[in-house]
This record gives sequence, C-alpha cells and structure tokens, in this order.
Amino acid sequence: MVAPSGTFLRSESIQEQVKRFPKLRFMGSKYRLLPWIEDVFADLEFGSALDAFSGSGSVAYLLKAMGHDVLANDRLAFSATIAKAIVQNSTERLTDQDVARLLRAPERERHFIQETFRGIFFTTADLAFLDRVWANLHGVRSETKRALAIAAMIRSCAKRQPRGVFTVAGDPEQYKDGRRDLQLSLEEHFVEHVAAYNDAVFDHGGRAEARHGDVFTIDDRSFDLVYMDPPYVPRSDDNCYVKRYHFLEGLATYWEGQEILHDTRVKKIKKPYTPFSYRRTAHEAFGQMFERFADSILVLSYSSNGYPDLPELVQLMRRFKRAVEVHERDHRYHFGTHEGAERNQVVEYLIVGR
Repeated sequence: MVAPSGTFLRSESIQEQVKRFPKLRFMGSKYRLLPWIEDVFADLEFGSALDAFSGSGSVAYLLKAMGHDVLANDRLAFSATIAKAIVQNSTERLTDQDVARLLRAPERERHFIQETFRGIFFTTADLAFLDRVWANLHGVRSETKRALAIAAMIRSCAKRQPRGVFTVAGDPEQYKDGRRDLQLSLEEHFVEHVAAYNDAVFDHGGRAEARHGDVFTIDDRSFDLVYMDPPYVPRSDDNCYVKRYHFLEGLATYWEGQEILHDTRVKKIKKPYTPFSYRRTAHEAFGQMFERFADSILVLSYSSNGYPDLPELVQLMRRFKRAVEVHERDHRYHFGTHEGAERNQVVEYLIVGR
C-alpha cells in the first residue's frame, strides 16, 4: 500500500471543504451522496486514487479533500477542464486584474459562437460575451488560469440554461419564471462563478492531476484505489452526455477538433463511441475495466436502474477480487424530469472489491 503524501483531515473539515465545491447540474452527479461515499472510502486503506470517470469532479474533489493523491480522468473535455481548475490546481486563482482583462474588448474579435448558435440557447449579447472571453484567453499564459476561466464560463452557461441541458432549442428569453439564474446575463454569472472557483482552490499537500482521455488508455495502473462511475446503460432513455452537454463540451475547446452536426437544430457535435453505452458491449467493457485495474481496490458506483444488473456486476468483479461487498442507499435524482417521476427514485450502490 502506497503511503499518502497529503494531509488527512477530520471528517467535519472534509465536509466543510467539500461545501466549497461549485455544484454543477450534471446527469448522475454524486454531489449529494458525498458524505455516504466518504464513509465508504474512510473504511478502506489507500493512499493514491484514480477517479476514472470524473464527470462534474465532485468525487475527485472529495478524494483530494480527504488528503489522497488523486488523478481525475474523463473523456469529456469540459469535465477534464473543471478537474484541472479545482482538483489539479492547488494554488492559482484568477485575480481582479485577470478578470478585467478577460472582460475587456479584445484586440481581435471572434464571432464563431455568435454565428453558430444565434437564437438557439442564449441572447446575442450572451453569445458575444463568450466569444469575447475566448478571444482574450490567448493572452492568458497560465494553463491553470485558463482552466479556471473556462470552468467559470461552463458553469455560467449551465446555470443560464433553464433545464441545465442543451437538447432543445428555443427563445432564450421565453422563460419568465423568476429564477435568478435566468435573469442574470452570462457575464454576471461569470463574475460570480470565477469567485466560486477561486474559493474552491486549496492545497492538500499531496499530488493531484487532471487528465482528458479514455479510461482504457490510462497506462499507469499503480493506484491503490480506482473509483469508477461510468455512463452505464439506463433502463429507459439514454446515457449520452454529449447529447445533453454538447455546448459545454464545445465551449471547453472553442469547438476545436469537434465535428459539428450542422443539420441538427441545436448544432450537436458528433459523439465519441464508448462501449458502456450499449447493451451488447457493456458487460465486456466492465470486465475489461475490472481486469485493467485488478491490482487496485475497486469501487464501482452503480444504480438500480442500470444495465447490467447488480448480481451480474458482483459476479464479474469476483473474477478479479476475492472479497466483494455492496453498500447501498436510496436516492432520488432531480434532473430533467418532474420531481415525482418514478424512474428518478433509485437505489445507489457502491460495489467494493478487495
């Protein structure tokens, strides 16, 4: 077992730190489950950890707050950017001067976002703001500060979008339900969220890194613990994060390297293939992942509405681990559907293999 290099805090201090995490409306987010996940982690002996599908970044942030060395990995660029901003980053913050430079009129204007997404999600002024910040980002030499600025833009767009997802086009001004998030401009959101991300930055005294890539391309397998929360196949609907967050994914890179599907109303981007999204390949994908990190403690986050079934996954993990235990907790997701939707009431599992 590798000794941790970070500073371990008491649980109360950990939760105080986690409260600083800038929450993001994200499908399957584990933010509200973090106290339970912390309890499970606390019973395991490990120093270094891999969050293999970091998503919103909340679990990787928890692992860092617990004092562990951590690598946050995700195949989505915007998820990796958020992790770079507040998991990998331990010291840098955007100053008032930095923000002022990002908000000023650029020397060379950009118009890509305004031209591509006119009338789809945001007002003309909001779209111009995003182009303006991206035009000024070329003058930011620090990759970490760039990540902080992009993360603040991402959270601003997610907050400003009425449903938190980017699947339906509509008049950006049609929602008049009094929500503060919908009344603020993206620029006003941005200033607030820069402050939120700055406040979330902390130094835990250990190693932390963010990675953008597929889980099966991670060569380093020396982690004491691997936490896995893949996009498992749901019983209904789909698990396509790119469909829901394509605008945020494009925004993270200014759509460089992305194939925009211009025949779609909302200008989706082509989604990358993942075997976890299909019934015919999901079982094999889980097996390959468990085998790849078989030398580590395995912690799989799963849900009762997913495929394959829990007994099948437990049996599969037992091929590589002598002891497999299941922790469970009732949970209700509040995302994209009305509060009473039956499919949102699930049992969450943490399947631990040692």
